[in-house]
Amino acid sequence: MPSPAHRKPTKGAGTSRLTAKAKATNGGGTAGSFALPVSTAPMEARSATEIPSDGAWQYEPKWDGFRCLAFKSGKEVDLRAKSGKPLGRFFPEVIALLRQLGASQFVVDGELVIEVDGRLSFDALQMRLHPAASRVQKLSQQTPARLILFDMLVDAKGVILTDKPLPIRRASLEAFAAENAIEFRLELSSFTLDRQEAEHWLTSWEAGATDGVVAKRRDRPYECGERAMVKVKRLKTADCVVGGFRYESGSDDVGSLLLGLYDTDGTLNHVGFTATISDKERPTLTRRLEALREPPGFTGKAPGGPSRWSTERSAKWEPVRPELVVEVRFDQVSSRRFRHGTKLMRWRPDKDPRQCTYEQIEPR
Repeated sequence: MPSPAHRKPTKGAGTSRLTAKAKATNGGGTAGSFALPVSTAPMEARSATEIPSDGAWQYEPKWDGFRCLAFKSGKEVDLRAKSGKPLGRFFPEVIALLRQLGASQFVVDGELVIEVDGRLSFDALQMRLHPAASRVQKLSQQTPARLILFDMLVDAKGVILTDKPLPIRRASLEAFAAENAIEFRLELSSFTLDRQEAEHWLTSWEAGATDGVVAKRRDRPYECGERAMVKVKRLKTADCVVGGFRYESGSDDVGSLLLGLYDTDGTLNHVGFTATISDKERPTLTRRLEALREPPGFTGKAPGGPSRWSTERSAKWEPVRPELVVEVRFDQVSSRRFRHGTKLMRWRPDKDPRQCTYEQIEPR
């Protein structure tokens, strides 16, 4: 089975287990028109640091997009996010695509993605969550979304498959894709049973569009709302300059380090933070940072000020001279920033701060 980066898209045009946390709300379909309710919760994954191997596992690429259950019955189509919220109004081109398929009914599990300049763009997805329908319509034409399929809950004959093991669901999904897939619009995700190949997906930059590996038990049904899968994210490291810090809430000790990278103009821009500082290290590190306290800290993009989500104390930050370098581990980058908090790996006294550039986190 080829790497997900190189696999060509597919060419061509039971009883569900529901969880209390799923909200029973209707989208494009009328109540009861689909084989499963739109409140059906997708099977979820628990995080792990290693790809599992103890048992019968199927490994799939973890796509960097919006998780989505797609429902169809006749001309009625509904898209639901993992949260249960409707997504259809933000992706009208996907609704139209599913509506015109030959298959008149199904429920599939997949990922909504958008490609920009040859790479999948999470930023482009976020731009779709716009209140103005005219704006959404324009974006749907400029950067149409793609739905990548990786599981099937109801097949084209209306048979509910949630109680079936993965090989049966996958065979049904492949048959569905053979009849309905459309290149660059509706595609079948790849998979492998080879753990070594999955490791390659996880450690290489080749996969590009994916941000890890998802492992599914082949001997288990589709467990709606349960963390029955395992996800292992592709993690990278970068050397960053400490351009500032925040105090820990209710304390006089440091709570987080504010991280920066230099651009080609020599400007230091804020790119994220790390809060994984040990309690033992905090007092000494606080004194060290306070001795370096000096504006501006960041000469380009700086940390944001207070907002309705933050208190004045949590939003306030202290600038320091850009002399300290730390190596941090991160998972995803969005708009040239770490999308989530990073993990502090080690201090880099051997590294010149000016060597800490954006090149480390740019797509390769």
